[in-house]
Amino acid sequence: MYRHWSEMSERLMNGPSPLSRGERELILAYAAGVAGCEFVYTAHSEVAYAHGIAAGTLDALLENPEAADVAPRLKPLLAFVRKLTLAPDELTQTDANRVFEAGWGEHALHDAIAISARAAFMQRLVEGHGFTRVPREVATKHAQRRVAKGYVNLYPRFRTGS
Repeated sequence: MYRHWSEMSERLMNGPSPLSRGERELILAYAAGVAGCEFVYTAHSEVAYAHGIAAGTLDALLENPEAADVAPRLKPLLAFVRKLTLAPDELTQTDANRVFEAGWGEHALHDAIAISARAAFMQRLVEGHGFTRVPREVATKHAQRRVAKGYVNLYPRFRTGS
């Protein structure tokens, strides 16, 4: 049932995008953290760090998004993700315009929206099944596998043709 989900995730998180793989994982972890999903937040924070995002960046973003040490052009995109996660009915064209004024295009904004939606789906799936925590050391080990294998090849039976 989840093969197509894995394939979509692979394309979204590792396929062509104006956002780097690390930025996409940062967005996924941030959306999960803003939503309060510790399992997805911890897992994907470690993937973001494995892709070169500085360790601790996500905790700093959750504590104070404006003061966090991230590229200035990422801040409007992350503000959009935060608002999409917490108050989607309050998003306006102004929020999108701030993203565009920072130098991002429609593709980057779409990817951030889709990544946020992916985080929300995963939150409901893991929390619905009772997964509330993953030890950081386990998440770090799994992050290395995800970087090496991607989203589909982690699950051999999901590979195309299987």
